[in-house]
Amino acid sequence: MNEPSCVFCRILRGEIPSQKLYEDDATIVVRDVNPQAPLHVLVVPREHVQDIAGALQRQGGEERVGKLFSTAVRIAADQGLAAGGFRLVVNTGSDGGQTVGHLHLHLMGGRQMTWPPG
Repeated sequence: MNEPSCVFCRILRGEIPSQKLYEDDATIVVRDVNPQAPLHVLVVPREHVQDIAGALQRQGGEERVGKLFSTAVRIAADQGLAAGGFRLVVNTGSDGGQTVGHLHLHLMGGRQMTWPPG
């Protein structure tokens, strides 16, 4: 079976350099290469899954998605964002703004966020 060749799978395999902020057996957190806030990181599951809808359809999906969110909240706290707040974004599908076909959360903070976002 061929390994997925998306940018996040390539980062996970070490083929593309990244600025890792955190990693564990299920998740990696890397700095976004085009940051939109003072802190802008991507929380990425090690398992390749297209999007949040696909993740939730898999057995154990709710637990894995919960792990992504709990990791994001922990990183936000570690980076000093808990008191002022932060934004978590999950883009799904082309109309939702998803540009990489591998589930990931954007964690952004360190400035006042605006609404609507885009």
